[in-house]
Amino acid sequence: MTVVIDGVSLTIDDVVSVSRHHEPAELAESALDGILRSRDVVEKALKEGSVIYGVNTGFGDLAEVSISKRDLAQLQVNLVRSHCAGVGPPFHEEIVRGMMLLRANALTKGFSGVRLDLIEVLVDMLNAGITPVVPQQGSVGSSGDLAPLAHMALVLIGEGEAYFEEERLDGAEAMRRGGVSPVVLEAKEGVALINGTQPMCAIGSILVHDALATMKDACVAAAMSLEALRGTRAAMDERIHMARRHEGQTDIALAMMEILRDSEINQSHADCGKVQDAYSLRCIPQVLGASLDAIRYVRGVLETEINSATDNPLVFPEEGEVISGGNFHGQPVAIAMDFLGVALAELASISERRINRLVNPNLSGLPAFLTKEGGLESGLMIAQYTAAALVSENKVLAHPASVDSIPTSADQEDHVSMGTVAARKCLDILENTRNVVAIEYMCAAQGIDLLAPLQPSNPLKKALAAIREVVSTLDDDRALYPDIVKIREIMALRKITLNVEEVTGPLLAG
Repeated sequence: MTVVIDGVSLTIDDVVSVSRHHEPAELAESALDGILRSRDVVEKALKEGSVIYGVNTGFGDLAEVSISKRDLAQLQVNLVRSHCAGVGPPFHEEIVRGMMLLRANALTKGFSGVRLDLIEVLVDMLNAGITPVVPQQGSVGSSGDLAPLAHMALVLIGEGEAYFEEERLDGAEAMRRGGVSPVVLEAKEGVALINGTQPMCAIGSILVHDALATMKDACVAAAMSLEALRGTRAAMDERIHMARRHEGQTDIALAMMEILRDSEINQSHADCGKVQDAYSLRCIPQVLGASLDAIRYVRGVLETEINSATDNPLVFPEEGEVISGGNFHGQPVAIAMDFLGVALAELASISERRINRLVNPNLSGLPAFLTKEGGLESGLMIAQYTAAALVSENKVLAHPASVDSIPTSADQEDHVSMGTVAARKCLDILENTRNVVAIEYMCAAQGIDLLAPLQPSNPLKKALAAIREVVSTLDDDRALYPDIVKIREIMALRKITLNVEEVTGPLLAG
């Protein structure tokens, strides 16, 4: 499916389609006129001798330095080269593809004053599979993600490095092999390429997509634990949640009831007298629901940002004006990424508490550490240690990056967002959280097996079947890390939740 770039209607799903699944992209015919008119304003202003920041002046604290007409093109090349100062391991290919798509979309809005050819080269690179090598570290998130975008732009002019067909090449060679001619930058185009929030937004778009999938897994894993621990469904009663009316909380409670419906295990303890469960069971809707609301909020922030003009200065064709501003500042995304990190960390935190209950015989009523030969065998004891370590690490990572600021450019840029740092941290939190949920799946599945011949609900039978296709019941001690990896792999493919949704229908819309 071709993703059409028009500057106004790109979605998170579109970003994932192009960046992760290599769907083709193309410029919308409807956007061409705005791009051309925007460029005309820049050309006219230069002919008239108008002073425009970043077009015929220096950058940052050098904004008062005028540049002669003969040096305008070289100014843009120098800008791209000098801003390539990133360090650290390169971003994953899908992140870089995402930032390329998002930069093309922003330029397509018609506020950047670049030539149509420049945008077409970005799109051609995407479709040819030419992916610049972009170091992860070096952006303070304002004036945009300068260093990462400069590394991306360097390949457009036939320099730098890029991946092509899984080989790391000189940028010029990658462009040659991909059949794309490098761009010769003209006035305004270097600054238009590197001013913006596209790296943090590319990370954020993929994060939100994957966070919603992880939320479904967290919900199914929680239901499996409730089943294995013979918890009561009373706390999922819709009336409780309608009395509070937080959307996420209500949606999680409804999903839990669908997943847990018609269970032999539940019926076996219907008259046991248990009134209340521990919070990690009883408050599943409240805790997961708050995280779901947070993910939905972040999705809204990103879908606004990825369709925004974020470079500087901006060109307004209707008025024929070029105005300097600060749309490159990443604060909206930075705060959203920190918020998302906290929301994901909480999914792991409450999941680990259920894992602990599952392996503790004093709390579970199940064999110690979910093994029948406790003492001789340790069972799933150390899986809980791993979950605890990941949750502890998340607590460090969840400290907000957006509350920090270090002045740059001789104090001209005296407040910055640290948005890309926030987004990168959030990626680590998501990975830790997925591993904790995978461990909960492993422990809850073992717990349900130990309740046989009693059977779980029909949706959870489907979840258990997906897990047992790749990981067998733990009858004797074995190395656990392959089991965790296998469950993570089927989570990434959404096999467990898709199995469940075959019975329940769709769970938890974004």
